[in-house]
Amino acid sequence: MSRRIKRTQSKSDRPADRRKGERPKAEAARNVGASPKRESAKREPSKRADGDRPRRERAAGEREASPRGEFGRGKGDRVRAPRAEREDRRDSFEPRGKRAATGKPARFGAERPERKPPPAPPPKKAEPETALLPTKVQTVVVSADENNMRVDRFLEARFPCLSFSHIQRIVRKGELRVNGKRADSKDRLEEGQTVRIPPLKLDTPKVSGVLSEAEQKTLDSLKAMTLYEDDDVLVLNKPVGLAVQGGSGMTRHIDQMLEVMRDAKGQKPRLVHRIDRETSGCLLIAKTRFAATHLTGAFRSRSARKIYWALVAGVPKPKQGRISTYLAKEESEDDTIMRVAAHGDEGASHAVTYYAVVEASANKLAWVSLKPVTGRTHQLRAHMAHIGHPIVGDPKYFNIENWALPGGLQNRLHLLARRIVIPHPRGGFIDATAPLPAHMLQSWNLLGLEHDRFDPIENAPEE
Repeated sequence: MSRRIKRTQSKSDRPADRRKGERPKAEAARNVGASPKRESAKREPSKRADGDRPRRERAAGEREASPRGEFGRGKGDRVRAPRAEREDRRDSFEPRGKRAATGKPARFGAERPERKPPPAPPPKKAEPETALLPTKVQTVVVSADENNMRVDRFLEARFPCLSFSHIQRIVRKGELRVNGKRADSKDRLEEGQTVRIPPLKLDTPKVSGVLSEAEQKTLDSLKAMTLYEDDDVLVLNKPVGLAVQGGSGMTRHIDQMLEVMRDAKGQKPRLVHRIDRETSGCLLIAKTRFAATHLTGAFRSRSARKIYWALVAGVPKPKQGRISTYLAKEESEDDTIMRVAAHGDEGASHAVTYYAVVEASANKLAWVSLKPVTGRTHQLRAHMAHIGHPIVGDPKYFNIENWALPGGLQNRLHLLARRIVIPHPRGGFIDATAPLPAHMLQSWNLLGLEHDRFDPIENAPEE
């Protein structure tokens, strides 16, 4: 450790005013040396002789250095008095470019004015999606990114604010053409094809939080149907008699009811799949475009598992089996049904269903669990009629002559979309189960069927 060498001055060299106050200051320093407080003494500037360095003096309240002990000075005793020159510099410190209002230098310890943070910019209002809708007929070319996209998904991607019912209407009327020909909403496009798009009408977005009395009732009805809901997905327990989408002369359906759930950007929840009007049970709906893409992909890749319950005439044999046929749509002036077709027939699609008898009632009725692998229109109803065991109450496919409905059972379709299991768009699985509707529960109770028993279809294969 280096030692500081003090330069001493003779009494004759010291300024007279400093000699005069030296002894009282030294005595005062000894008296208060034990105090931990340090107080800076104000001293008048002293005059010094030319070439002489002013002698350092101990300020009032400054502790003296502790004497060395046997093993030297301890760490707690190493106290060095501040230099007088340092005190002088502190007193005259002035931040660059800052002075007090009086024009004098600002003191080091003076309180600085509190800086107010800059005002935050006003939040930007959420602007609705303004996809330009054609006001006249236009023709567009399918891009590489749109290759193999369904016609209805193609329109949804290009015009997000367009309602599903509007898309279905222009496709059904033949206003949309692909390479000059009519197209179905399920047809898939190929890169380079030309699509004729008619004039489109933008649905007016709902103002968030502002609903009429009728709209609030509709929203309450949807909430009462809800089996599962999060930010991306909604699973409804669709009641019997309520259609999923609109048709001729139909004013109330699920797609129309979802209008009350439009967000600030004008987007409303999207239908992912459909069930028949007279079928009740689980209906999956995507609340966002992100979820719609993933859930539709899950249905396309057959990652979704759907289980239906039905009450059928007779008892199928064997009690577990697989039904594999081709189904084609047969349209008439009054109705449209699905018929079993041969491979290669125009419009014929392959359909596969697994079935299992859960419980029988006097060999006249059977409770069956159904697991469709494909998703054709009326697939379960057509398949059960095909093997000679149509679903009770089916007005289109029940074709057994001279068959009387047991007393107490209602002549309504006994088909329930019981359960759906599908990968969630953000990980994990959605697993929703719907209860028996009132008319089916009544039938189960009358026949003594235990609706909470084990379902043998659980382990049916996926293909």
